[in-house]
Amino acid sequence: MLHLRVVCPTTTTDDVVRVLTEHPGTTHLVVLPGVAVQPEGDVVEADIAREATDEVIAALCGLGVDHHGGITLEQIDTALSDAADRAERDAPGEAADAVVWQELVSRTGDESRLNITFLAFLSISCLLAAVGVVTDSAVTIVGAMVVGPEFGPLAAMAVGLVRRRFDLVRRAGLALAVGFPVAMLITALGTVLGEAGGLFDRNALGGEHTVDFVYKVGPFSLIVALLAGAAGMLSMTSAKSAALVGVFISVTTVPAAGYAVVAAVLGDWNRSLESVAQLIVNLVGIVIAAAAVLLVRRRTFTTPDAGRPLSTG
Repeated sequence: MLHLRVVCPTTTTDDVVRVLTEHPGTTHLVVLPGVAVQPEGDVVEADIAREATDEVIAALCGLGVDHHGGITLEQIDTALSDAADRAERDAPGEAADAVVWQELVSRTGDESRLNITFLAFLSISCLLAAVGVVTDSAVTIVGAMVVGPEFGPLAAMAVGLVRRRFDLVRRAGLALAVGFPVAMLITALGTVLGEAGGLFDRNALGGEHTVDFVYKVGPFSLIVALLAGAAGMLSMTSAKSAALVGVFISVTTVPAAGYAVVAAVLGDWNRSLESVAQLIVNLVGIVIAAAAVLLVRRRTFTTPDAGRPLSTG
C-alpha cells in the first residue's frame, strides 16, 4: 500500500474527503483541519491500495489540489490492519500490475537528469568496460554493466514518448547525448595514459577474446535489448526493482562504448565502428521495448497525465 498526504485549501477539503471515502481502495482516512502553514489549509491523510492510486490521484488533480496545495505518496512496507486488507481486496486489479503514472514520471524524470553524479557513474562504468576489454575480463565487463546509469534516461525516454511528455524526452535525450560522449572522452584519455604507462600494448585486441561479444552485432543484439527493455520497464512499473539488476547485466550499452573507445585509440577502426553500432542497437532496442510495455499497460490504466513540470532540483 501507499500512504497519501494531501495539503489543500479548506474550501476543497470536503471534495477531497469525498473522493477518498467513495473509493473502495482507500482506508485509514485522517483529516487535520487548519494545520497546514505553507500552503495554508487542511491536511488529509489516507492509506491507499497501489492499484487504486492512479485513479485517486487523477481525481485529486481534477480538483486542482496539485496547483493549490500538494499531494505526496510514500511506500508502506508493512500494514497490519483488517481495513487495509479490505481496501486491497476491494480495489480493482492487482497491486503488482498497477501503474502509478505520476510516480513513474517523477521517478524517471529524476533518474534522467544530467548532473555530475550521472556523468561520474557513466564515466566510471565506461572506464571499467575499457579495463575489461584490455584484460579480457568478462567479470569486469559485467561490473561495468551494473554500474552504468544509462537505463534511467532510456526508461524516461520511453515514458515521455508514451505519455507525450516531450519535456521528459528532451531531458533524457540530453543526458544520453552529453553523457556518453563525455564518458567516452574520459575513457579515451585513460586508455591513452594506460598505453603510455605500459599497462597494455597496441596488440591487446589481437586474436580471439572472451569479451568479443561486446562489439559483435547480430540478431541477438536486438533481441536481448528488446527483452531487457521490456523486463526493465515491467520492473519499474510493478515496483519490483530487484529485476533491474538482471537488466543491467544483460545489455551491452556501456561495454560497447568502452570497447569503441579502446579500439579507436588502438587503431582498430572496424571494431570501433561495430561497437558503436552495438551501442546504438541496444539503446534503440531498449527504448522501443520499454515503450511497447507501457503502451500495453496503458490500455488498462488510462487516466490523463497531470502535466506537471519536471523538478529541476
